[in-house]
Amino acid sequence: MSGTAQSQSWPLLPSERTWSASALWVVLMVAACANWCYIIGDYVGGYLGLRAGFAAMTAGTMIGIGLLVLATLPTTIRFGIDSITAARPQLGSASWIITVPLQYASIVGWNAIVLIFCGRSIAEFLATTGLVAEGAVGIVVPVTTVAALALVFLILRAGIAGVQWVANGLFLLIVGVALWMITLLLAQHAAGLVEAAPRFASPDRQWNFVTGIEIGIASVLSWWPYVGAMVRYVPGARSATLPMLLGLGLPVPVLSSVGLAAVLAVGVSDPAKWMTALGGPTYGAIALVFLAVTNLGTALVGIFASAVGLRSVPFLARASWEVVLLAAILPAAFVGVFLHEAFYAGFGSFLAMLGVLFSPLCGIQIVDYFVLRRRRIDVRGLYQRGPGSPYRYWGGLNPAAIAGMAAGFASYVYLLHPISYASHWPYQYLTASLPTAVVGAFVYVAVTVLVVRPAGKGGYGS
Repeated sequence: MSGTAQSQSWPLLPSERTWSASALWVVLMVAACANWCYIIGDYVGGYLGLRAGFAAMTAGTMIGIGLLVLATLPTTIRFGIDSITAARPQLGSASWIITVPLQYASIVGWNAIVLIFCGRSIAEFLATTGLVAEGAVGIVVPVTTVAALALVFLILRAGIAGVQWVANGLFLLIVGVALWMITLLLAQHAAGLVEAAPRFASPDRQWNFVTGIEIGIASVLSWWPYVGAMVRYVPGARSATLPMLLGLGLPVPVLSSVGLAAVLAVGVSDPAKWMTALGGPTYGAIALVFLAVTNLGTALVGIFASAVGLRSVPFLARASWEVVLLAAILPAAFVGVFLHEAFYAGFGSFLAMLGVLFSPLCGIQIVDYFVLRRRRIDVRGLYQRGPGSPYRYWGGLNPAAIAGMAAGFASYVYLLHPISYASHWPYQYLTASLPTAVVGAFVYVAVTVLVVRPAGKGGYGS
């Protein structure tokens, strides 16, 4: 594959889309298996036991994957484009104003949390074994963050080839160690898991279960920017749908259940902690290696997706690949070095904010492509920014999309406050993400039909 195709957001030619379904599955699975799964399990373990928690997370991730498949795959697969480019028909030719910050915040947040979690695990393991003093987190986390991101930069200089090479190398190690950890935990704490009581459970069992589903949906929807950057390398939808379901939809609840079981049985979801407690420093060291390699794969995919998306920003469109990589890496480095404690403490709010942002966007993309445009997209228009662009709207912005996003945001905050987790009816029956997607889509259609299409904007009549 040419260097231009690797590092640009232009449509890929059929000859450049050389990944098989199995190759995509390996990359997506390696990207999905990261520290955030244990943290997701930790949060779900506050409300649900092991069986109910696994069922809720599985349902949530599959619902989220379904939304992503409908919202992103039709255009990213059809034209070989990334997620940000695919959103231009809905958001307008200046779509980077909205989508790039969304993508940036999501990927920076996820990469920061996996690196922070890994750094904390290393610090606590070293303190347990007596190699460093207690309270070394403040030093180890920044050092490991910078070191990991430097390695990511070096690997990604090779573009998508670097992602695929690392994913193939890590796949068997990740699967094997994950299965071993699950077996070990269940063998030694099966009885405790049956009797364990979630620490924050509400008296309303329905609310607890729906909250587990909501955490699963919101977590998976944050893969919106990742999806287009990866699936554009396969030749068609048949090569992408099943890998998405099995590569993203299955590993997340399975690995999250390890964190769920750990927090219920021993009170912590960090594998380095409970593995050290179960088998001493040797088991703890194995867990640390596992955490390090899973986080590397995730960070590679995230930084690559972010860099491709940043090509939509005009002043980065013609910059060198190394400059764009640095633009994608530096914010995660800043959070990991200077804000790691605050960001780690606020991870639950970060999860909810992902649902606030990506749920209405998915609803808007689905209804625009399938209902309003009836699957007709002007590919050339995706890259036109001037007055002649069919997606110029008003100054490059589509008021229907802005109204839909705002309505979705308000709906989500009403149903489930992302900071306090206070909820209102009918959250306990419908979650927050699904109604938000519906409200965003409905408002988008209404404004399009009443304002945008009568004005001859958006290319609906072409």
